[in-house]
Amino acid sequence: MFKYIDLFAGAGGLSEGFIRENFMPIAHVEKDKYACETLKTRLAFHYLKKISNLESYYDYLRKKITRAELHNLIPQTLLQSVICSEISDNSFADIVTKIDKQEIDVIVGGPPCQAYSIVGRARVRDEDKKNNDPRRFLYKQYIKFLEVYKPKLFVFENVPGILSAKDTDSELFIKKMKTEFEEVGYTIDFELLDASNFGVLQKRKRVIIIGWQSALNLRYPDFSIGTIDNSTFEVKRDILDDLPNISQGESWNKFTYRTTPTAYLNSFGIRTEEDVLTWHIARPTNSNDRQIYKLVIEKWFREHKRLHYKDLPEDLKTQKNQNVFNNRFSVVEGDLPFAHTVVAHIEQDGHYYIYPDINQLRSITVREAARIQSFPDNYFFEGTRSAAFRQIGNAVAPIFARVVAIKIKEMLWQINSNQYLLKNIESDLLQDTY
Repeated sequence: MFKYIDLFAGAGGLSEGFIRENFMPIAHVEKDKYACETLKTRLAFHYLKKISNLESYYDYLRKKITRAELHNLIPQTLLQSVICSEISDNSFADIVTKIDKQEIDVIVGGPPCQAYSIVGRARVRDEDKKNNDPRRFLYKQYIKFLEVYKPKLFVFENVPGILSAKDTDSELFIKKMKTEFEEVGYTIDFELLDASNFGVLQKRKRVIIIGWQSALNLRYPDFSIGTIDNSTFEVKRDILDDLPNISQGESWNKFTYRTTPTAYLNSFGIRTEEDVLTWHIARPTNSNDRQIYKLVIEKWFREHKRLHYKDLPEDLKTQKNQNVFNNRFSVVEGDLPFAHTVVAHIEQDGHYYIYPDINQLRSITVREAARIQSFPDNYFFEGTRSAAFRQIGNAVAPIFARVVAIKIKEMLWQINSNQYLLKNIESDLLQDTY
């Protein structure tokens, strides 16, 4: 079984893809306390599934047992493998002492993307503050882990903006990173990939950097093999319609579904017969916003166009600056094969993710956001509603993560195959010598 460490793990979306492909997590490192609790809960799910005791996990989701009681059902070493710490020069040595020292096949992770994202950079007008944002240099911490554990491969995930972000000397960060990875013995290559091409019902472009020890005879995998045609899917019909209709500010606490799961939910493992429904909670909205929601929904389904803020009736406008974020009110594309990208800003408000139904004037629930991100219904997010939204918005879509894991597994098999052939050749040479 291949072993990996997940850095900047978040809620574990990337890790989920690797676990589904039978990789063994040795450690998850994450600074957000709620995300760390989510990781522990997910590890509990996988452990209890392995020992055929998922009923205890579902008892936890139904609030029949406490989190402490859930944790008592799994090995404490598993809980300790989640290291809740910021990765920095000050914490690095302590983090390493907490990770069981053994052979690691892969390191995966994606440092916080806000410093690289085009939108994030645009929001920071102070050039000195922008250039000295410490998050821009977290890849150097990633490199330190490579030097300690020397994995055969690594996966570094980030936003498209990392390809255009520049250092203070106007050198592209991606070029700088490539040089520094090579200096510690790794060759890298990268590609801009869209999760919607791999079964995720969301337009979500991400740069996937893959590195391997330079001595290995490898090349970047072909992601064009394994793409999925999403054209027959519809977001609302295939991943939202089985959920109960609720109003703004309402929480669904019955743990039940409205209808049976769709073929999409079944085939992609998002909902199973055993699942209980959690986090189907809608934000409250005021009457002014609900009037805007109604206009936005009507325009989308009538014309397939966005209603810009500047075009709203004057009596509904509450923002002074009407030229910034004109698309702040957007409906989820329920009648298309994919929704627009779910981002961490969803923790602030839901105006950019209006539910696609004129009869439900609300933003999407936590569970609906999780589904758009391809998280299974048995994935439970710890913390407040805002914390859950933030974890989902920052995550790698698990279905896409599994595709990455499959490609990494193929590369590891190739390494093992090459090493086996080399060993046999060396053995034959020795026999010929003697």
